[in-house]
Amino acid sequence: MVTNFKKLAIGAAVGLGLAMASTGTAQAQANWSMAAPWGGGVFLEDAREFAGLVKTMTNGRVNITVFPAGTLGKALKVTDTVKSGVAQVGHNWMGYDWGIDKTTVIFGGYAGGLGEEEFFLWLYEAGGAKLWEQYRMEKFGVVSMPCGIFPSEIFLHSKVKVTNLADYKGIKQRTAGAWAEIGGMLGASTVILPGAEVYAALERGVIDATEWSSPSANEPVGFHKIAKYIIFPGIHQPAAVQECEFNKKAWDSISERDQKMIRLAARLNTFDQWRDHAYKDLGAYQRFEKSGNTMLRLEPSFIKAAQKAANEWADKQVAGNAWFKKMLNHQRAFQRNMQVYPKMRSGPGTRTEIGKTHK
Repeated sequence: MVTNFKKLAIGAAVGLGLAMASTGTAQAQANWSMAAPWGGGVFLEDAREFAGLVKTMTNGRVNITVFPAGTLGKALKVTDTVKSGVAQVGHNWMGYDWGIDKTTVIFGGYAGGLGEEEFFLWLYEAGGAKLWEQYRMEKFGVVSMPCGIFPSEIFLHSKVKVTNLADYKGIKQRTAGAWAEIGGMLGASTVILPGAEVYAALERGVIDATEWSSPSANEPVGFHKIAKYIIFPGIHQPAAVQECEFNKKAWDSISERDQKMIRLAARLNTFDQWRDHAYKDLGAYQRFEKSGNTMLRLEPSFIKAAQKAANEWADKQVAGNAWFKKMLNHQRAFQRNMQVYPKMRSGPGTRTEIGKTHK
């Protein structure tokens, strides 16, 4: 059913593009390069999927070639690479720019922030996507839009057992974004590393543990083969939103209809990426269980302390940062509104009694 929906959406978009093209002048082909922070794996495949959608939905007028991390610029400086014009497009996680402005983690996802279902509603119904684009243009000078949502992450692949605050104190952990500071508030020694360096750092013992993404994204990297413990829930990252960002001059050089097609491709890719990884996570988790790893859950006291630290961290960022204050208030108002949600619906997977499967 999802595949049929996608085909219908692409078909409708292409049909619209052809209809619009017939009423306007011919548009020159744009051949763009895309920078990314990913050295390979599922994230780079997500970028290529988006590029494929754009090519199809613009009838080949916009072609995007995806390059892995470090090819066109520094892995964690994709926005700089795009703004400077070295690349016309970037596939990114906005939180990598948190060293410039910490508001980026509110959009990209952070401890205390939104979950995957909440992000869908906030972005596309509560005005989050419009604020996202306004913010990126005003603060960074790039045209940006969400183009992927990842489910809640694994908290840690760890060589040491971690279930409570005492276990966590002093642990050497790779992370990114706000958790680099929030984790430190809870006693960890955190370090930010590009994705291509994480496996080797964990294998050599430079770090004790790492977070990266959800089970289906982490499995092919192989963290579970060198770290015994897999720890849930991903309190540091209830969900992660990826972005596609464009050089302003390049964006302005294409037609309005192709801009609309790219926006539609980004929205479709957001849904498509989420359903793909959310479903694959089910199998990945079960394979972890069978692989000899020890699956652990954080104690409620740890989760409560992390939530408190995340709120304190966010409250401190408000001073002197108008955008952070604006977005924090916007998301918290949305979260308060979402408290109605569980009164109406049960969460996925919460049914306790399931009938047998018949042959």
